[in-house]
Amino acid sequence: MPKEQVDTNTPANTKVFVLDTNILLHEPLAFTSFKEHDVVVPMTVLEELDYIKDSKKDVARDARVSIRAMEDLLRDASPEQMLKGVSMKGIGSGDTAPSGRLSIFADLSMDQQAQVFTSNENDNRIINAALYLQQDLSPIQVVLVTKDINMRLKAKGAGMALVEDYFTDQLITDVKYLTKGYYVFGGSFWQQVEAVNSITEGRDTVHTIDKSLVPDPYINEFIVDENKEFAGLIEAFDEKTLDVLDLGYERLMSRRAWGITPKNIGQAMALHTLLDPHIDLCILTGPAGSGKTLLAMAAALEMVIEKNMYDKIIVTRSTPEIAESIGFLPGTEEEKMAPWLAAITDSLEVLHKHDENVKGSMNYIMEKANIQFKSVNFMRGRSLQNAIVILDESQNLTASQLKTIITRCGEGTKLICAGNLSQIDSNYLNALTSGLTYLVEKFKNFSGSATLSLDGVVRSRLAEFAEKEL
Repeated sequence: MPKEQVDTNTPANTKVFVLDTNILLHEPLAFTSFKEHDVVVPMTVLEELDYIKDSKKDVARDARVSIRAMEDLLRDASPEQMLKGVSMKGIGSGDTAPSGRLSIFADLSMDQQAQVFTSNENDNRIINAALYLQQDLSPIQVVLVTKDINMRLKAKGAGMALVEDYFTDQLITDVKYLTKGYYVFGGSFWQQVEAVNSITEGRDTVHTIDKSLVPDPYINEFIVDENKEFAGLIEAFDEKTLDVLDLGYERLMSRRAWGITPKNIGQAMALHTLLDPHIDLCILTGPAGSGKTLLAMAAALEMVIEKNMYDKIIVTRSTPEIAESIGFLPGTEEEKMAPWLAAITDSLEVLHKHDENVKGSMNYIMEKANIQFKSVNFMRGRSLQNAIVILDESQNLTASQLKTIITRCGEGTKLICAGNLSQIDSNYLNALTSGLTYLVEKFKNFSGSATLSLDGVVRSRLAEFAEKEL
């Protein structure tokens, strides 16, 4: 998009965003997310997408989706129009629909004298393209968008004035604002309730209280108090009132699943959610050692073996990038996945540690509950019916990857997503852009889902101290 080809009708406040490859792998349709602003995709990015689309990497599909979407837009454009930019009007609707232009920049043919970096690395080519456009299109603001932290540092050091991460799919500004799944009243709950209307049906009692007592309430949010006198669950609300199901603090703490009882109120709330047949999606967040995997496994065994509510348990997680292709490991898919799902087998050992033959018990239970270990990379195209799906280490997945898994869940399937936002291994994700964070915020008002953030580390006093001090 050389300056002489810039549309003179372009508003003065319009920016030009140069996209890195990882943006289009993170969100294949990201180029449509910049509203009235123009988007430039360097030729080097298309080269990288071309290489990735034919690879065996999990992001190969995302690369293909992005390429097809750009081809649909640019199919009838001439080479001159592609350089100048093709309008994205008509894609999508509403306030977020794009109205800017998409163009391809032939950075591979740039004059070497115009390049800051002389080495031929792809990142350097993309930065060179952004720097060239920054100078050529001045005073129009040019922004390089990348999820690669080191690339952002290199670009700024090379003279790029505006370098950003991709925030379009970021729903909160700080992880401390992330929904916890419960609200704690200081002191006694009943001392703060001035008016209440209670209705008892069978064993259940529902209290209707003033909505102003709970800031920003949502369906399936727990309510507890510091005095350990009250525990409830928000079932419904309108503009003025809240309907709260009285769970009873002591009753909640006495819940039991496969021999496991909660060690704190957070685990009690999580166990209640896990065992609730009306909840299709359970999201458990919290530090290492807070009991996420153990509670999920105990509840799953209880519902499959004791209550016969589901037919099987499918355990899956994202494998590290070095093992995206698990083919080099010996054995069946379950045996290949075993090293990455050791947390599950560790939990099974804990649940049966008092048995006379622990290994024999584990083998029996795995067969009885039809426990299957699956790689998240091979979940596409499947339809999971009447099963409990435990998705461990979900903090390392993007929103699109989580969508792929959730849309696999058919009738009668319960999905449990567990993850620790402080242990993200992905090169391009952080606590704010993780798919787990996106999932928590997007589903908090869905009546078929519930979120619980577990605070206390109950693994050991050593683990608790390490979580706080290291």
